[in-house]
Amino acid sequence: MNGMKFEENIDRICRNDREGLRQIYEDYCPMIYSVVLDVLHNREDAEDITSEFFIRLWDIADTYKPGRGHRAWMITIARNMAADHLRKRSHECLTAELSEYPETGHASCEEALCSRLSLEQAMQTLKEEERQIVNLKIMGQLTFREIAAILKKPQGTVAWCYRTAISKLKEVRL
Repeated sequence: MNGMKFEENIDRICRNDREGLRQIYEDYCPMIYSVVLDVLHNREDAEDITSEFFIRLWDIADTYKPGRGHRAWMITIARNMAADHLRKRSHECLTAELSEYPETGHASCEEALCSRLSLEQAMQTLKEEERQIVNLKIMGQLTFREIAAILKKPQGTVAWCYRTAISKLKEVRL
């Protein structure tokens, strides 16, 4: 689908015409799925996020700015949704871990929670880009190469930024 046809379908979506969404879905579902799968490395989650992507596309179609590259726009949205899913999943894992402490083990739970709070405070000392790279590397378990592709930055820059951020975190935690 070329840019003009995409814009026509976006206009159809804005007029609540589901046919516009159907055509975009048919042409771009495989691309969106592969982008999301590349970030998540989990087929079931990638299928869910891909479905959610097209629901979100319906809701945000009016934010598309014609002539700015529809593929890049959609890929950016899909990657962001996948990264949000990774963050949400890591937060849910932490909540589950904390809920496993028995009622009599308050000290352990409190220590874990204080440690988590200290880490969150330390993370706030980082620049936004450093925080994002640390989250993708540690929470998302992505490689520097994958992070570089998501952020559209050279792999060496991503690795350097990560090492700088980790050094800052070590200084704050001491």
